[in-house]
Amino acid sequence: MTWEMMFTIIVVVLMMIGLIKEIARPDMVVFLALTSLFVAGILTPAEAVAGFSNEGMLTIALLFMIAGAIQKSGLVEHVVTYLLGKGRTEKRSLCHFLLPITGASAFLNNTPIVVTLTPIVRKWCATHEVSPSKFLIPLSYASILGGMLTLMGTSSNLVVHGLMLERGMEGYSFFTLTLVGLPAMILGFIYLITFGYKLLPSRPVFGETFSANSKEYLTEMVVEENYPYLDNPLVNKTVEEAGLRNLDGVYLIAIIRNHEKIYPVKNSTKIRAHDRLIFTGFISKIASLQDRKGLTLKTGTNVTLDKLRNGNGQLVEVVVSHQSSLLYQKVKDTNFRAKYDSGIVAVHRNNERIDSKIGDIVLKPGDTLLLLTGADFHERSSQSTDFYVVTEVNDHPLLNKLDSKKAWLAVATLAGMILLVSLNVLSMFKAMVITVAVYFIFNIVSAHEAKNYVQFNVLLLIASAFGVGQALFKTGVAKWIADQLVTFSIPFGQIGVLVLLYLLTVIFTEVITNNAAAVLMFPIAVEAAYQLGEEPIAFLLLITIGASASFLSPIGYQTNLIVYGPGGYKFSDYMKVGLPLSMIVMSTTIMTVNWLWM
Repeated sequence: MTWEMMFTIIVVVLMMIGLIKEIARPDMVVFLALTSLFVAGILTPAEAVAGFSNEGMLTIALLFMIAGAIQKSGLVEHVVTYLLGKGRTEKRSLCHFLLPITGASAFLNNTPIVVTLTPIVRKWCATHEVSPSKFLIPLSYASILGGMLTLMGTSSNLVVHGLMLERGMEGYSFFTLTLVGLPAMILGFIYLITFGYKLLPSRPVFGETFSANSKEYLTEMVVEENYPYLDNPLVNKTVEEAGLRNLDGVYLIAIIRNHEKIYPVKNSTKIRAHDRLIFTGFISKIASLQDRKGLTLKTGTNVTLDKLRNGNGQLVEVVVSHQSSLLYQKVKDTNFRAKYDSGIVAVHRNNERIDSKIGDIVLKPGDTLLLLTGADFHERSSQSTDFYVVTEVNDHPLLNKLDSKKAWLAVATLAGMILLVSLNVLSMFKAMVITVAVYFIFNIVSAHEAKNYVQFNVLLLIASAFGVGQALFKTGVAKWIADQLVTFSIPFGQIGVLVLLYLLTVIFTEVITNNAAAVLMFPIAVEAAYQLGEEPIAFLLLITIGASASFLSPIGYQTNLIVYGPGGYKFSDYMKVGLPLSMIVMSTTIMTVNWLWM
């Protein structure tokens, strides 16, 4: 084994440990691995940056814009809302709304679909007294199953397609994956509305539980009326000057002044006599506040979170995303109030409220934040990828929607381009370029909006992973791993190789994201095919489906992460409901691939 092979293996192993341990954002971890391979001389400058111009990666960037425009149109929400209301029973409603989600996910990025529909489904569940936990995991899983059906169904499909083109292979046609994904989707769909539905828990969600019990979490202190005012050391001082910002275990979330409600409370907010200060956090720590001169504990307060809201603000739940700039920082270091015009009331992780000083909580992907928002929150949050808003916005049921003509033009243009790709008139990349150009020409989406729709962190991860995958090919590490894989599984025949290859892909997907898993498994799949004297297409189809088949944890796939907190789920719920589905998809995929391509 050469030093280049040893170095590459060490870098990849350290990269995977970093991704599993979540020491930094995934894109930063993979980019650091790419940088290490480049500095060591294993990759040339051209090889290191090749991923940034890869056709598959650029197509994904265009699809982000297209999905954003379709999401903006509101058509998917209208259809799903209508179909939810058509069901006479819970299972019928579930069946009615899963079908269009699966279909839409075959042609659109499923992340914005799940983000958009989560608050709609939760509202419907509340109206019909159904636990959202019976509907949200199926929402995520249906979108994943739909993403397996076409080339543009999910980003990992395009990643593998781009890698195939880069190595001189033919690449997928638009419906190549349909032959494999459709049987798995049908069986998976049947499972979700029958046996899988029975396995789903029925739990209250975090925000509703917190709001209902908010008196247990809120404490009201009154600024004493002293004369002259200078006798009270708090009056006319800012919150920071009064020492009310970094308190031990409690957090100032609002000030009630006459009939005005002030939130989020900023460091520069001045305190007046008669102000009612509302704190949340460790109520046992309130004794330290009572010792402060100028504050009096108000017993028997009737303040609740609902009563704190006014016409411009509301209680909102958000889920911290994989690509958030807030990750692995303490709340107090994120400048959250000023950045988003909102204050964090509580943080939820693993279906439990974190009873800790809010400012000291280190945020992680999937954390659900309960926010008390100001008037500018919705405008600021709509331009950010730091979190997904999973509460329906009052008075803004369909923000910034297109007029109906532009909405239908957006859908018709996309449908026309898909038809041309299916007939091999245009490549996927050319079709998406034309679609985005039409959107710009007819002002369906602006340049500013398009920039906000693109998830640059995801693109950086994919482009960097391409370079890491090239290093696996170049140094011979991929061939060495394929040799070991084939040697270990060949006693079980070719089916044994397919099973092991699929399982490795799924494991990588669950712990290091689907796109990184697809890139790392690509060279191994190609080398394994050559070892067995087979064409790589069968093995690549296998890892393409496996990279999307994330049903076992909330962290492996973004849609699972989005519904994690809003559904009130535990980590074990994904394993309980997802394991049978994962087995269905695996067995169906392996049998189909073996039958049609080997």
